[in-house]
Amino acid sequence: MAKTSEQVYRQIRAGILAGDFTPGAFVPEDEFATYCGTSRTPVREAIARLVSETLLQRSGTRRVFVPAWSDSDIEELFSLRAQLEAHCAQRAAELISSEQIARLREHCDFIDQALAARPGPDVPGFVEGNRRFHATILEAAQSEPLNQMMRILVSQVIVHRTAERYTFEDIEQSQRDHRDLIEAFAAHDAQWAGAIARNHIRRAAYSYRLRTQRDAEGDGDKVVAEARGA
Repeated sequence: MAKTSEQVYRQIRAGILAGDFTPGAFVPEDEFATYCGTSRTPVREAIARLVSETLLQRSGTRRVFVPAWSDSDIEELFSLRAQLEAHCAQRAAELISSEQIARLREHCDFIDQALAARPGPDVPGFVEGNRRFHATILEAAQSEPLNQMMRILVSQVIVHRTAERYTFEDIEQSQRDHRDLIEAFAAHDAQWAGAIARNHIRRAAYSYRLRTQRDAEGDGDKVVAEARGA
């Protein structure tokens, strides 16, 4: 059952990130079960995990839905995340171990492999490497209150949509930020690490706004082609 639950979790998660479920619309357990071709039991377990990750939310009547974020909501998420990521990086710079720094380098290597994929960058691979990288920083910060706040704040849907709208230059810049963060952590320089982390998120917010504007103006296909190296 544990294996089935993990498979169902991954399948629903991928479907949410791919846009297979309408944001704001309630999704019954039966619909998820049909989508995965399974019973409702592993679906319930998967839903609980996805709610904890904010990929799904529950209404006051306990019905499940995919969050629908307005432009102002997304800007607020980016602003709050920039502050928390800066604080997280500052704590991590003071507390991080050499083993955790080594893991950060491995995550960067993983992202490099995603960037080198052909015919274009492996965006899901980049998103996964990015998730691992920031999760390791959060682990190094050793703060359960911060961990809880970040779980609520960081929407993987927004992270994924941001990455999908990145140009190749955006992704390369993000990776340079990651490498610079590692250097700041290795130097145990909290102020340096905090500044990089804050700018890293603000740059992502700017890229998201820019691509959203271009989508509205009808240039979305061009942006996607650039992001895929076409």
